[in-house]
Amino acid sequence: MDEEIRFDSLNLSTRISNSLLDMGFEVLTPVQAQVIPPALEGHDILATAQTGTGKTAAYGIPILQLRRRALVLVPTRELALQVQRDLDDMCGRTVPSVCLIGGAPFRDQKRVLKKRPDSNVVATPGRLCDHIDRGTVNLDDIEIFVLDEADEMLRMGFIDDVEWILEQTPKDRQMALFSATMPKEIKRIAQRHLSNAQEISIKTRTATADTIRQRYWLVSGLHKLDALTRILEVEPFEAILMFVRTRLATTRLAEKLE
Repeated sequence: MDEEIRFDSLNLSTRISNSLLDMGFEVLTPVQAQVIPPALEGHDILATAQTGTGKTAAYGIPILQLRRRALVLVPTRELALQVQRDLDDMCGRTVPSVCLIGGAPFRDQKRVLKKRPDSNVVATPGRLCDHIDRGTVNLDDIEIFVLDEADEMLRMGFIDDVEWILEQTPKDRQMALFSATMPKEIKRIAQRHLSNAQEISIKTRTATADTIRQRYWLVSGLHKLDALTRILEVEPFEAILMFVRTRLATTRLAEKLE
């Protein structure tokens, strides 16, 4: 889809439109352009899209515009916090949401759920299963179920929890499933739980601009720090952006570099 689509052409509520402008959103990304219109019409969505393509807004805007209670299931705590923050920002914090993740006090989450039982829920599988088992969360009135980064759920061993959670939601709820890849286990979930889904595939451009010079160095895990410090010693730079896989590894690397 080459033609640019602007958010102000979607006839969104004034609150959402203004919030998106405040966030700097003007033109839809490809995944947003293909997901938002059918999602607003109530269709199930099966989308193949990488991280960083704008998926949160692709499913978040329909949730907020339709004013339907939603459950968004994601594989990690960090992603859950990010999704909740984005949902809050996209509506100017006018639609309540609760984030159910491990590592946070269960009692506080229970208190929020009791105070606002109609809140949208953003959760990781393990903690959500705990709340379901203890009867502290009600999913009977969930109208939209979003399964984000489904292949990562599979890789992390959450797929049985995901299947069980799906069984606890209403059969007639709308569903959107996002995954970077489509292994057979994820296809099976889609076939079982999605109804006449709109299938969307977003091809990510991997080409780099001609002005960027790319180099790589293959090293074993034990020698990564030595290799990195050697690069820092010999390369002139003003600032560097480093990507590290986990929060703990990020903290450890920062400490070692200091």
